[in-house]
Amino acid sequence: MTDTSAHPYEEISIDQQLALRTAATRLAEEFAGVYAAETIERFLHSSYDQFATASTIPHYLPLLAERFARQRLQALARVEGHHRDGRPVVLFLCTHNAGRSQMALGFFTYLAGDRAVAWSGGSEPGITLIPAAIAAMAERGIDISEEFPKPWTDEVVRAADVVVTMGCGDACPVFPGTRYENWDLDDPAGLDTAAVRPIRDEVERRVRRLLDDLHVHATR
Repeated sequence: MTDTSAHPYEEISIDQQLALRTAATRLAEEFAGVYAAETIERFLHSSYDQFATASTIPHYLPLLAERFARQRLQALARVEGHHRDGRPVVLFLCTHNAGRSQMALGFFTYLAGDRAVAWSGGSEPGITLIPAAIAAMAERGIDISEEFPKPWTDEVVRAADVVVTMGCGDACPVFPGTRYENWDLDDPAGLDTAAVRPIRDEVERRVRRLLDDLHVHATR
């Protein structure tokens, strides 16, 4: 994790400074009694830095940073034993976190409801999701348009009970004691919606099988 404890607010626009401070306040309230303000600020700023160099939509950077920091803090809380609810955690990883892993996350969340937790990440995160993947999932009544490509971090991988890899090869992280599965799926990048549908359907089949393995009853 990048150490950004000295992250200078003055290098960010006034609007983004305000948005980040508001995000820090929200996160501090959510994690009150678990993590100190300094830890939350560090995670928020390092999450901001993850997107600042690649994002083409600066206005949304504080929101992306807040969402990613929240996920990382939730993961760290699980790793450190601050939060145990018995729900299995699955992490879906691919190269750009723009197609396969996002479709898997969409199906898993849709089918598992609140009985399991799922996250996703990429070894070389893209900027936006693949439009054909969004369209193909919408045909199944699942909206993934609000998701965003993001990297994985150590705490997120360590918090997972199962890590599903899809094409990230040697770049995928390996931690002892974690269950790994590799799903050999075509990359939807550059394909139209019709060509993505078979990939989408195979992703759904594998997600349903994974839920069965985890003894999580699919809601649909």
